Amino acid sequence: MKSTFLRNALVLGMLSAVGPFAIDMYLPAFPAIARELQVDVSAVQMSLMSFFLAVALCQVIYGPVSDQVGRKPPIYFGLALFILGAIGCSFARNAETLIAFRFLQGVGACASMVITRAIVRDLHTGAEAARLMATTMLVFSVSPILAPLAGSTLTEFYSWRVIFWAIAGIGLVGLVIVATLLPETRKADTGRRSVGQVVRTYGSLLKDWRFLGLVFIGGLGQSSFFAYLAGSSVVFIEHFGLTPSRYSLVFASNAVAFIGGAQFNSTLMRRFGAERVVRTAISVFMVLTSILLGLTLSGVDNPYVLWGLLFASFGCLGLVIPSTAVLALESHGPIAGTASALMGTLQLCTGAVMIMLVSTFFDGTQRSMVAAIAACGWAAFTLSWTVLRRPQTYP
Repeated sequence: MKSTFLRNALVLGMLSAVGPFAIDMYLPAFPAIARELQVDVSAVQMSLMSFFLAVALCQVIYGPVSDQVGRKPPIYFGLALFILGAIGCSFARNAETLIAFRFLQGVGACASMVITRAIVRDLHTGAEAARLMATTMLVFSVSPILAPLAGSTLTEFYSWRVIFWAIAGIGLVGLVIVATLLPETRKADTGRRSVGQVVRTYGSLLKDWRFLGLVFIGGLGQSSFFAYLAGSSVVFIEHFGLTPSRYSLVFASNAVAFIGGAQFNSTLMRRFGAERVVRTAISVFMVLTSILLGLTLSGVDNPYVLWGLLFASFGCLGLVIPSTAVLALESHGPIAGTASALMGTLQLCTGAVMIMLVSTFFDGTQRSMVAAIAACGWAAFTLSWTVLRRPQTYP
């Protein structure tokens, strides 16, 4: 039983990391891509937004399909598109082509990103689901730790185009993993639903205020990290003068903080209840990001201050995002794929807006990035104390 749990965590973690690897690996190459394509960095940032937008929009299709035909077939299809999109990016000669193929890549990447959450719900509920989610995220943490380092190395010694060939290879590995190691977890007796029934299911979820509240608490937490994705490489490399390799270490350390926080989820949920864990963690996140915003607006322009406060802040998010995902899907087992898809769509649409805002108001410093992160913190804080009022414990 223990070996099966660890195998599932390993497989789901690797599949969950395919899409984020495609994000994190090319972040250190933003300045190099902008120079070669002769565009502003904001145009390259739009390729990141197009990826997120595709992932957000297409989840509403993959989720119900996985409830109908099973979890594995949509993942096969998505990974094939992901590989094609990566190859197209490697041949891009202008920003428009890069943006278009990143969109295609996002269409493919979202399959494994949304369906893995549904598989967790297929296998477990409550604290056990949180434990599997946390263990999955521990495997998933390889992406934000190794991907920027790999991307910066390829950029320094070869070309940013090689990064996308490496990403295509990762997609191919994902196909092999699905074919050989991933079991089909959708129950065979689950009935097929018509398009009308799927639409009604989405409608009922959109009327579930607790579900929506949990989705947006986690989504605002994710959006703060998306704001960091959009601006951090230019801030640390261009503004503060870090090398791509050193930036990769900074990025990896913040990811380690997030993953480290997630490992305490199951224990804290059992002891204090998931709602209390979320409220407390998001409160600390709001305080830390507010301090960072105040220091930034007062003229403090120091990479160590920025890094240190973000490190602590993202550690708090490690307690928020997995817990809200488990709570949101808890009572939606038969439609876990559909609920997971709507959750992912709403969260990533919010993240795409954050990326657009950071890119639009970017002035070469950390101001727009920090302001967006702090705004997410205040919004999530307000929502958490509105939605999560009654503590709930898990056996």
